[in-house]
Amino acid sequence: MRVIHLIAGPDRPVPKEELDEHVCEFLYSLLRFESNEAASLGISSPIYDAVHSHYWLSGRVGRLAAERWRIPLLQSFHTLGRVKNINLSPGDEPEPAARITAEERIVEQADCILAPTIEEARDLVRLYGAEPDRVRVVTPGVDTEVFTPGDRSAAKQALGLGGRDVVLFAGRFQLLKSPDLAVRAVARLCEVAPGLDPVLLMLGGPSGRAGLRAEDLEKLAADLGIADRVLLRDPVPHDDLPGFYRAADAVLVPSRTESFGLVALEASACGTPVVATDVGGLRTAVRDGVTGSLVAGRDPEDFARALAHILTDQRSAAAMGQAGARYARRYDWRRAAADLLLVYEEQSALLAEASGS
Repeated sequence: MRVIHLIAGPDRPVPKEELDEHVCEFLYSLLRFESNEAASLGISSPIYDAVHSHYWLSGRVGRLAAERWRIPLLQSFHTLGRVKNINLSPGDEPEPAARITAEERIVEQADCILAPTIEEARDLVRLYGAEPDRVRVVTPGVDTEVFTPGDRSAAKQALGLGGRDVVLFAGRFQLLKSPDLAVRAVARLCEVAPGLDPVLLMLGGPSGRAGLRAEDLEKLAADLGIADRVLLRDPVPHDDLPGFYRAADAVLVPSRTESFGLVALEASACGTPVVATDVGGLRTAVRDGVTGSLVAGRDPEDFARALAHILTDQRSAAAMGQAGARYARRYDWRRAAADLLLVYEEQSALLAEASGS
């Protein structure tokens, strides 16, 4: 595998909302690179057998490149603009019409659309008119050699959390991920289960113009009287996440929508029960009542009661943790890679058949 960095856009950080302006330049860099590679190898263009683009912006590039090279286009969206807009939080910015239009065109032209769950596959058909026989479900995976259960007490000590009841939120501080709901849920938890000593550990940072700042969450915690129970940390390297998952008594994923919900699956792999919203891909990542709890709606009280059950019933929590670790092994990265490779091989065979070779 090669990772190739292409030059496009200005030499400065570019807000997510402005990335669309640099797609054409990125496409030009890709086509120029491929042409130079073909020349240096002494072979005819194209040097690739297929394009697999990720997210709608790369899908725009992939659609045009695949058309030019006359090779299959495979597309993974990861999130869908229409789904995000349907689940928009008050005060959040809707996805622009340009994104929806681009997604429609990609869906229309892609030879194969890869969805992480059956829920997204249905959304592609229902909201974008995708042909069902061109949509394949290939779920992401988790590295079960890195994300493993461990000693919770030792993990808490390593993070300076002592014997407190730790609730972990890991994700971007944006309204779609609902970090504010996590704060409200823990505030209610203090009232629902006064015998607990909960602390909400939040790993993440703001994202996008409508993203929440750490100061916003700190103010909310202070207004709710739990300023001393909310700890905010900057994002950590991916390989450091297992230590945080192991230190948590429960992981909270209150997102308005998720195409999959990898945080939930990583937490399960580490033997930690998950409380998540009953939406989208989280219905696949969490087995309700087995590896954690799925909560319908947006009421902090419901999330608080689900957390209280896990934090007060040690036997049930242990059973969920053990079941979660077993369940996560079904989504090992090696299995995910094998499933994806099978789709690549199918598309290659279809291309060969169509070209008569």
